[in-house]
Amino acid sequence: MFEETAVPAGPKAPARRRRPFLVRLLVLPLLAGLVPLLGATATAQAATACTGRPAKTVGFSTGELRVYKSRAHVCAVTVAKKPGKRRTMSVTLQPRGGRTVSDKGSYTRLAGPVTVNALNRCVRATGAIGKKSVSTGWILC
Repeated sequence: MFEETAVPAGPKAPARRRRPFLVRLLVLPLLAGLVPLLGATATAQAATACTGRPAKTVGFSTGELRVYKSRAHVCAVTVAKKPGKRRTMSVTLQPRGGRTVSDKGSYTRLAGPVTVNALNRCVRATGAIGKKSVSTGWILC
C-alpha cells in the first residue's frame, strides 16, 4: 500500500536553529538600547542630587529646601519653583558643633548639593532664592 521513500540524510536542522539565534543576537542589543531611552524622561525628572531618604522639605514662595538623610550623612539642596533664568541661589547646612557648609552662586534650577557628616547630630539647613529664604531650625535630633 504505502511505499517507503528514502529521505536523504543531511544537516538541515542546524540551518533552522542558526537563523533564530542570529535574530536574537541582533535584536536583543537593540531592545536593550531602547529601554533606557524610553524610561529616561521619568528618571531624569525624579532624580535628585542627594542620596538618602527625604527627611524634610520646606517650601517658600520662590522654591523649596530639600533635606535628605542617610545613615551617617545629611544632604541639602535648594530647588527653584520656576527654573529657567539665572538668579542668586544658596543652600547652607550646619551640623551641631560642626562647620557650616554652603553653596552660593547664580544658578538656573538648583543650588547644592551640600553634604555634612551628621551621625547622631542635629543639623540646621537654610535655603535662599533671590531675596526670599527659609530655614529649618535644628532638625533630625
